[in-house]
Amino acid sequence: MQVDVLNTKGEKTGRSIELPDDIFGIEPNDHVIYLAVKQYQAAQRQGTHKVKTRAEVKGASRKLHKQKGTGGSRKGNIRNPLYKGGGTIFGPKPHKWDIKLNKKVKDLAKMSALSYKAKENAIVIVEEIEMSSPKTKQLIDVMKGLNVAEKKTLFVIPEYSDNLYLSTRNVPNIASILLSDINTYDIINADVLVLTESAAKIFSEEQAVTAEA
Repeated sequence: MQVDVLNTKGEKTGRSIELPDDIFGIEPNDHVIYLAVKQYQAAQRQGTHKVKTRAEVKGASRKLHKQKGTGGSRKGNIRNPLYKGGGTIFGPKPHKWDIKLNKKVKDLAKMSALSYKAKENAIVIVEEIEMSSPKTKQLIDVMKGLNVAEKKTLFVIPEYSDNLYLSTRNVPNIASILLSDINTYDIINADVLVLTESAAKIFSEEQAVTAEA
């Protein structure tokens, strides 16, 4: 898949990058995408929810009255779950929500998500953006030049840039992520992927190394 490299004004630079079909041109597998998104969302849960059982709530442990002869029902102590202030039956306990997925499954999910974006022509490659300081307005101007200002955009960069991160932080529909941290959920959640030229070249370089091996 050949993609033109654009400058920050959205104009073609005359350069292009070949994105490997083994990553961006496979037949997407919807089920593994579902599994990867489910794993990501499950990992966001803290799992700290907790209620007290009858062994943990405050209250005396004595029996409220004798078992027989009162004409009423049998009763235990005041911490009985049937009473106000009593313990909770089968309430939630702290636990992890982690879901295990094999590396091959996660890789296939990411490639499937990238292939969907490629089929939708939702991948843009832009030359390197030089920012001497955090400037949200400058970044918005770049997004307007690329015609993605109104879309939910995932900005993929090869290395962390403090200025770029701070510039994207205040824009609700733009997020930046390192290429090494990219995941299926972020790809699917975005309307368009904007890759810097150096980030896009990494895909081609990795494919060349794999082919040689």
